[in-house]
Amino acid sequence: MSTTTIPTLNDIIRDRHSVRKYDPTFKIAREEIEEILTEATLAPSSSNLQPWRFIVIDDQETKKELRQIAYNQEPVETSSSVIAVLGDKEMHKNIEKVYRSSFEAGFMDEANMNRLIESANNAYPNAPEEIRTNIASFDAGLVSMQLMLLAKAKGYDTVTMGGFDKQKFIEKFQVSDRYMPIVLIALGKAAAPAFKTTRIPVKDLVEFV
Repeated sequence: MSTTTIPTLNDIIRDRHSVRKYDPTFKIAREEIEEILTEATLAPSSSNLQPWRFIVIDDQETKKELRQIAYNQEPVETSSSVIAVLGDKEMHKNIEKVYRSSFEAGFMDEANMNRLIESANNAYPNAPEEIRTNIASFDAGLVSMQLMLLAKAKGYDTVTMGGFDKQKFIEKFQVSDRYMPIVLIALGKAAAPAFKTTRIPVKDLVEFV
């Protein structure tokens, strides 16, 4: 009788590495990518405003064009798809939708909903764009990491690429001024092992007080 060992979160974290060589014949269905993104968006965000958007590029010709925008990085073309993670600089436009959804789901009463809407409307629209940009960048990082771990849990591989011409990306994919490209995440099946890396010892990074 065979037994299947279910990987723990620690296993997944330890097994995840940045993969740069992909099997170009391996394809992941859009439905499965949507499943990964659905769970990834359970990541935390400032005031739960979820300031992220995604563009999934899986058309082969479009990936070839994107490869040039991404300084000729091979994973862009050979991975199954590339997920562009965008930050929403105008996350305050989500306020009503987010809190009303929580109210309708029974997670808060109407008074609490109205209080949170008023509080968020007093804070976010009036915040300098630099602050909103920083919030969107940080939260996009949270959802990106969650996405990569979920992909690894399904047996897929990823690599994040921050090096690409963001202005050319904006022009190619007609990204509105509301959003900013943050990272590209190649998603697919490894064709060669990832390079192993080391980490600075935690004792050199942590101070308990």
